[in-house]
Amino acid sequence: MSKKNIALLAGGYTGEYEVSINSAKNIAANLDAEKYNVYTILINRDRWFFQSDGEAVDVDKNDFSLTLNGSKILFDSAFITIHGTPGEDGKIQGYLDMLGIPYNTCDATTSAITMNKAYTKALVQGVPNLHAAKSVKLFKSDMHDVGTIAAALKFPLFVKPNNGGSSVGMSKVHSVAELPAALEKAFHEDSQILVEEFIKGREFSQGIARLNGKLVVLPATEIISSKEFFDYEAKYTPGVTQEITPADLPAEKNKIIADILTEVYLRLNCRGMVRIDFILDEQTGDFYFIEVNTTPGQSANSLIPQQVRAAGMSVQEFYGNIVEGSF
Repeated sequence: MSKKNIALLAGGYTGEYEVSINSAKNIAANLDAEKYNVYTILINRDRWFFQSDGEAVDVDKNDFSLTLNGSKILFDSAFITIHGTPGEDGKIQGYLDMLGIPYNTCDATTSAITMNKAYTKALVQGVPNLHAAKSVKLFKSDMHDVGTIAAALKFPLFVKPNNGGSSVGMSKVHSVAELPAALEKAFHEDSQILVEEFIKGREFSQGIARLNGKLVVLPATEIISSKEFFDYEAKYTPGVTQEITPADLPAEKNKIIADILTEVYLRLNCRGMVRIDFILDEQTGDFYFIEVNTTPGQSANSLIPQQVRAAGMSVQEFYGNIVEGSF
């Protein structure tokens, strides 16, 4: 059996560039070398290139190929592990679609929609047992009357960029007086923002993937942060956040959550592996939707690899399944 050529796409245009590089290293180390030739291609605003023996070789974007030592390499599939734009928002997916090259993630439409928190919330509305925090969406070009916002929603509020890539630009606000600064901070990151009611409860993040044609819900991870909420610092500073995999949840809760995750995955037409973040309201025990992550982090300690190991699967077999599922 001839080996397949896999283009592992990493980098991107956001602050999570380094996180993406770490994801790619872990994926490359865990793809079966007997089945796949893996080429890590770095994508940034200036160029798309492959490091070969210390030298950068540019990708020919006409047919998404590399020429190494005089021979042209075409790819059987792309494994996208870019967090944020252009790998999580559908742009790379649209390019690969036009060339007829399969890839591991959701399609261009689903990737673009799930990057937008407000649109995603609208689409998962009505999933049985799933709730969404009450929210208001604001555009930078509009006038923002804090009095109107304060009248529509109950404090404390979360102010966050609508663009779903990372946790930068978020604030938790306890009073009207704090709103203007929080709006400004979020608008610094995005031209659309979301102001939503804060749901107090336990926070979880859980993977779901199509493996050998079947949907498999991975064990949940509970995220316990010593900060007031899980922001960029809490995410990437050692010791600020505890991650417990598998989460301590009763069997009947796990069953309800698995059903919700499956319905969200199908309704949004997801592909490959995604991670869904949610909160269990401490008062009601209801499940509140936060967001869907369509290119979740894959460094060795990231949540999905933790969950794969907790499910008793090998990470190598898992990634192999994801690649095979792309064909």
